[in-house]
Amino acid sequence: MLTPGQVYEIEVTAPDTANRFAAGHRIRLDISSSNFPRFDVNTNTGTPEAAARRTAVATNSVHMDVGHPSCLRVWVEGGVDGLA
Repeated sequence: MLTPGQVYEIEVTAPDTANRFAAGHRIRLDISSSNFPRFDVNTNTGTPEAAARRTAVATNSVHMDVGHPSCLRVWVEGGVDGLA
Protein backbone atom coordinates (compact mmCIF):
# COMPACT_ATOMS: atom_id res chain seq x y z
CA MET A 1 0.00 0.00 0.00
CA LEU A 2 1.09 3.57 -0.62
CA THR A 3 1.15 6.16 2.13
CA PRO A 4 -1.24 9.08 1.52
CA GLY A 5 0.65 12.34 1.00
CA GLN A 6 3.90 10.55 0.13
CA VAL A 7 5.27 11.19 -3.38
CA TYR A 8 6.39 8.08 -5.27
CA GLU A 9 8.29 7.78 -8.52
CA ILE A 10 6.69 5.27 -10.86
CA GLU A 11 7.30 4.19 -14.42
CA VAL A 12 4.54 2.63 -16.49
CA THR A 13 5.35 0.94 -19.77
CA ALA A 14 2.37 0.79 -22.07
CA PRO A 15 2.01 -2.05 -24.56
CA ASP A 16 3.01 -1.38 -28.14
CA THR A 17 0.32 0.19 -30.25
CA ALA A 18 0.02 1.98 -33.55
CA ASN A 19 -1.80 5.24 -34.13
CA ARG A 20 -1.59 7.82 -36.86
CA PHE A 21 -1.99 11.40 -35.73
CA ALA A 22 -2.76 14.07 -38.26
CA ALA A 23 -1.16 17.49 -37.96
CA GLY A 24 -2.74 19.39 -35.07
CA HIS A 25 -4.07 16.31 -33.29
CA ARG A 26 -3.34 15.88 -29.58
CA ILE A 27 -2.57 12.96 -27.26
CA ARG A 28 -4.42 12.64 -23.96
CA LEU A 29 -3.00 10.70 -21.02
CA ASP A 30 -5.50 9.40 -18.45
CA ILE A 31 -4.32 8.44 -14.95
CA SER A 32 -6.42 5.84 -13.14
CA SER A 33 -6.03 3.22 -10.44
CA SER A 34 -8.37 0.86 -12.25
CA ASN A 35 -9.17 -0.39 -15.74
CA PHE A 36 -12.62 -1.91 -15.25
CA PRO A 37 -14.07 -3.85 -17.05
CA ARG A 38 -10.80 -4.93 -18.70
CA PHE A 39 -9.45 -5.89 -15.27
CA ASP A 40 -11.27 -6.48 -11.99
CA VAL A 41 -12.27 -3.44 -9.94
CA ASN A 42 -9.47 -2.13 -7.70
CA THR A 43 -10.88 -1.89 -4.16
CA ASN A 44 -7.95 0.40 -3.15
CA THR A 45 -7.71 -1.34 0.23
CA GLY A 46 -4.80 -3.72 -0.35
CA THR A 47 -7.07 -6.64 0.52
CA PRO A 48 -7.11 -9.54 -1.96
CA GLU A 49 -10.12 -9.14 -4.26
CA ALA A 50 -11.81 -12.37 -3.16
CA ALA A 51 -11.65 -11.31 0.51
CA ALA A 52 -12.52 -7.61 0.04
CA ARG A 53 -15.68 -6.50 1.81
CA ARG A 54 -15.16 -2.75 1.46
CA THR A 55 -13.83 -0.30 -1.09
CA ALA A 56 -12.04 3.02 -0.77
CA VAL A 57 -11.94 6.00 -3.09
CA ALA A 58 -8.47 6.61 -4.57
CA THR A 59 -7.14 10.06 -5.34
CA ASN A 60 -4.36 10.10 -7.92
CA SER A 61 -2.01 13.07 -8.30
CA VAL A 62 0.66 13.77 -10.87
CA HIS A 63 3.31 16.12 -9.50
CA MET A 64 4.87 18.50 -12.02
CA ASP A 65 7.36 20.81 -10.39
CA VAL A 66 11.13 21.22 -10.10
CA GLY A 67 11.34 18.71 -7.26
CA HIS A 68 9.01 16.20 -8.92
CA PRO A 69 9.43 16.38 -12.70
CA SER A 70 6.97 14.36 -14.79
CA CYS A 71 7.06 13.40 -18.43
CA LEU A 72 5.33 11.34 -21.08
CA ARG A 73 7.72 9.73 -23.55
CA VAL A 74 6.33 8.77 -26.92
CA TRP A 75 8.42 6.85 -29.42
CA VAL A 76 7.81 7.84 -33.02
CA GLU A 77 8.44 5.45 -35.91
CA GLY A 78 11.28 6.90 -37.93
CA GLY A 79 12.50 9.03 -35.01
CA VAL A 80 12.48 12.78 -35.42
CA ASP A 81 12.42 12.33 -39.21
CA GLY A 82 9.07 10.56 -38.78
CA LEU A 83 7.56 13.86 -37.56
CA ALA A 84 8.09 15.61 -40.87
